[in-house]
Amino acid sequence: MASKFVDIDEEPVHTQRFSDIVGEPCRMLMPIQGYEKMPLVTLEEAMEPIASYVPDVERMAYVAKMKCAELSREQLPIDQAASITLYSMEWEPQEECLYYVLNQTLRNENRQKVKPWFLYLRLILTALAQLPSSVCNVYRGVKQDMRKEYPEGKTFVWWGFSSCTSKISVLKNEQFLGTTGPRTFFTIECNSGKDIRKYSYFKAEDEILLPAARQFKVEACLSQGKDLYLIQLKEIQPPFPLIELVPTTPATKVPAAAATKVPAPLKPIGSSSESKTTTTARGRIVKN
Repeated sequence: MASKFVDIDEEPVHTQRFSDIVGEPCRMLMPIQGYEKMPLVTLEEAMEPIASYVPDVERMAYVAKMKCAELSREQLPIDQAASITLYSMEWEPQEECLYYVLNQTLRNENRQKVKPWFLYLRLILTALAQLPSSVCNVYRGVKQDMRKEYPEGKTFVWWGFSSCTSKISVLKNEQFLGTTGPRTFFTIECNSGKDIRKYSYFKAEDEILLPAARQFKVEACLSQGKDLYLIQLKEIQPPFPLIELVPTTPATKVPAAAATKVPAPLKPIGSSSESKTTTTARGRIVKN
């Protein structure tokens, strides 16, 4: 039986996260807030409020967590690492992938729709906060002419998470930018990029992940001929955060009992004495 997602050892042939640009509204929305007040829970618990929005996500979360069981103890805690792996996974149809549904939700003007995602956002943003931020140039591509949406001098926000690559050659693949037809190549000077290669399901893509709600300015927009357009972006810091920062001290640690689904050699996270708080917080989201 064929797998719903691409094998990790294969060449990247079905990775559309790098082209997940078209849905960005490029206009100001309300800040993303509220998730930072939630406790840290297991990946399985974070999936419960969103299972009805993302078909098969609980099974994919299991795959992600088993994959991260191979990491050494010096890496991120298992549930935090798996939250990144799950984000990078793709299956068919694309519209049912976690990354796709999450980003569509973050781009929606109705911030009430983000509430079921609070536990997952708390988990993945806590994980990303523990990785060093990279000041570097990264790249994205899309098979469309995006010059009208990104004129020179425009300041805008990408509300979703942005998958980028540090390797230009990756975008030549037909599943990414390709070599024919209208195409837009984004080169991005970023200061908040997170190198997630160690945790990504697709190791060969040199993925740099930009967290949600990043602001940019269009530095230049150039035609390269043969329907190829280059848009140069620079990440800038808004005067106020557009997404609340992750607390430096976790509100609640993951109960040890919840870590039993991972192999025994892995170190459990937290203690079981705080499980009641986790249950209460999760229930509050489900009601919404």
